[in-house]
Amino acid sequence: MTTSTGPDLDRPLRIGTRASELALWQAHHIRDRLRAVWGDALAVELVHITTEGDRIQDRPLNQIGGKGLFVNAIEERLASGDVDLAVHSMKDLPGHLHPGLAIVCTPPREDARDALVLGAALRTTLCPEGHAPSDLSLQSLPAGATLGTTSLRRGALALRLNPGLQIRPLRGNVPTRLRKLDAGDYDAILLATAGLVRLGLADRIDARLDPEQFCPAACQGILALESRADDDRVRALVAPLNDERAATVAAAERSFLARLDGGCQVPMGCHAELRDELLHVRGVVTDPGGRPCFTAARVGPPTEAAELGTAVAELLLRLGADAVLAALAHRT
Repeated sequence: MTTSTGPDLDRPLRIGTRASELALWQAHHIRDRLRAVWGDALAVELVHITTEGDRIQDRPLNQIGGKGLFVNAIEERLASGDVDLAVHSMKDLPGHLHPGLAIVCTPPREDARDALVLGAALRTTLCPEGHAPSDLSLQSLPAGATLGTTSLRRGALALRLNPGLQIRPLRGNVPTRLRKLDAGDYDAILLATAGLVRLGLADRIDARLDPEQFCPAACQGILALESRADDDRVRALVAPLNDERAATVAAAERSFLARLDGGCQVPMGCHAELRDELLHVRGVVTDPGGRPCFTAARVGPPTEAAELGTAVAELLLRLGADAVLAALAHRT
């Protein structure tokens, strides 16, 4: 319920969240932002929800269902009224939301790029002076180096840039993945820059990968605040946190995702950026082995963000990405 003077602050706002370190950081961040706006009069409760993706840690995501694994349980609790608001990493959201739910706020975007993190032995070899050179990249890694990631997109793009790499599955939350790297299980790993920055681990990043060469996942670095579509009270509470630039690029990238109906089973990426009052949208679809790889880009007014994202997806299909998608669908 909202009133002429603002939203109802008498009832607690229940935020549904996973219990991983990064998910809790995101939920606490939104809670603190809301309290900064509405003061102590707004009580916020965090409700921990275990998703299927949290329970299954021994298999790659593309083998157990893809994107919905980390959000389905939360969306069910949201739709049933058990919680009022969900805070997601937007890249975890499927292209189409649960019926009756909506993204009601898009806070400012963190760095969208992927991050290369080296193990101690490889860092000693590649960074003899203790600091990563400015031109450090995936191409710098020696043939046979083991690179940890469970993302088909990251694995495919890495192989495209450096076919000599050995891609090995890597599951777990961010601290778990770093512990496996530090234990010597991998020579290097790939993670989202945003997650490392948010957890105060930016110093672990050896290189931030150029989006032109290494296209990020759609909506990487963006938070999605999701509620029931008809909950005007929650919409009013979170409205001050919305960032129009983030909402614009998210609209382009999510329309790209929705058109291709892509999840973790498809190596695809999309990155939109506002420059000089124009929206630049770039997309990629590739075979898991890195070849063939199709890229496309469009530039247009920010008011046509969704149309631009769809246009990039359509162009990729015409270029031949449809064959890659059909082949992957047949494999699964």
